[in-house]
Amino acid sequence: MKVRDIIEEVRPDIWEIPSSYKKEMRVPGRLYLEEDALSTLEDEAINQVANVACLPGIAKYSIGLPDIHFGYGFSIGGVAAFSNRTGIISPGGVGFDINCGVRMIKTNLTEDDIKPKLKELIEGIFNNVPSGVGSKGKIRLSQNDINDVLDLGVLWAIENGYAWDEDLEFIEENGAMSEADSSKVSNRAKQRGIPQLGSLGSGNHFIEIQKVDSIYNEKVAKTFKIDEGTINVMIHTGSRGCGHQVCSDYLKLMDKAYKKYKVTVPDRQLASAPCDSYEAQDYFKAMSAVANYAWVNRQIILHWIRETFETVFKRSAEDMDMNIIYDVAHNIVKREVHKVKGQNSEVLVHRKGATRAFGPGRKEVPSMYRNVGQPVLIPGTMGTSSYVLHGTEIAMEETFGSAAHGAGRILSRSKAKKEFNPDVIEQDLNNKGIILKASSKPVVAEESPQAYKNVDQIVRTLDKVGIAKLVAKVTPLAVTKG
Repeated sequence: MKVRDIIEEVRPDIWEIPSSYKKEMRVPGRLYLEEDALSTLEDEAINQVANVACLPGIAKYSIGLPDIHFGYGFSIGGVAAFSNRTGIISPGGVGFDINCGVRMIKTNLTEDDIKPKLKELIEGIFNNVPSGVGSKGKIRLSQNDINDVLDLGVLWAIENGYAWDEDLEFIEENGAMSEADSSKVSNRAKQRGIPQLGSLGSGNHFIEIQKVDSIYNEKVAKTFKIDEGTINVMIHTGSRGCGHQVCSDYLKLMDKAYKKYKVTVPDRQLASAPCDSYEAQDYFKAMSAVANYAWVNRQIILHWIRETFETVFKRSAEDMDMNIIYDVAHNIVKREVHKVKGQNSEVLVHRKGATRAFGPGRKEVPSMYRNVGQPVLIPGTMGTSSYVLHGTEIAMEETFGSAAHGAGRILSRSKAKKEFNPDVIEQDLNNKGIILKASSKPVVAEESPQAYKNVDQIVRTLDKVGIAKLVAKVTPLAVTKG
């Protein structure tokens, strides 16, 4: 029996994999996709959604969002929540780049203000923020410093002059997960993290100067302080080698743990441990610490972006209103309260390539945004639009307050490098009036827009099914890639 043969349409753009597909499935799978997107989705990614539905303690559904594609264990664009009593924690449900995420910063500048300075500005950012494979930051940390970064998160950045006090409110978890414990992070991970703090990295990570092109919801845009025609900056990066090492360390531990606890997994890459086991608890504490590292990483990058704007425009960042609109995590496990079988229950929500999309009224949402729900930031690919949406009650009911995280790859990096010419890509961007600064040509080829799904279709799907609603579209003016 092929999985495509038994997928059922629940309502337009929502599909269900019945739990009868595999006898081990404890819940159905849910896919949020337009019909043509479903027709081109890899069978392997659909099967990964079904595999996750087999894990102990899973609640309601195993979920695939509109940017879903094949990943390690869990699909990328996957969400699953597990009971805090009978469920598991799985590093494969987070991935290697722990708390890879997106931060958006507003300004009161316009395109007319920025155009004469745009090349100088993006070159200044490129020179000020280290990027590329193995890139090292400009900060020199001691062993004590790295422990404080891991334990304190953005509070460390405030204490060391890299953040404004008001930044905290507009970062998911206020920039620090309280469960963080640096003692659960290996020395190898710390040694990889020490030189890389404040660096962008490579791959799909970027800094982009954008113009607010269209407003779809005036009320919510006003709440988020997003004004048409103004300039924003978007940062996309994560926890660098520190997060990769923590994932590697705990995958090895979980490979023993799932056998020890007799956790039945349909795929070894879903190696898990019961949520109350020491292995799961240690991973959760280490992952939380590395999530803090990633928030500090984006914070220091923001600090240097603010400094660059100040140098170029001879004005203070405060005068240019360079405040954070929001910062969201893409790869993370969170303890959250959601309705399961009509009751509020604490669950461990795994979001892998998925953004939190909490609706109105949740205490986790900044007080300024609480009446409309949190901002949901969906970056596009190099040279395409990105979007701001807001979380909804439907997301709370159906997807554990989750939405897609971006465009989602359709071609591997190796295939993209063979298929696309970086010089042609750069020329195409130049023809569109977009300035590109990149540390290597292979990365430009890897990140070709044609290697990704259509971000316009992804946000259209989110908006139609109601798990995140459109607020604004931003278009790129200049981008720096690692």
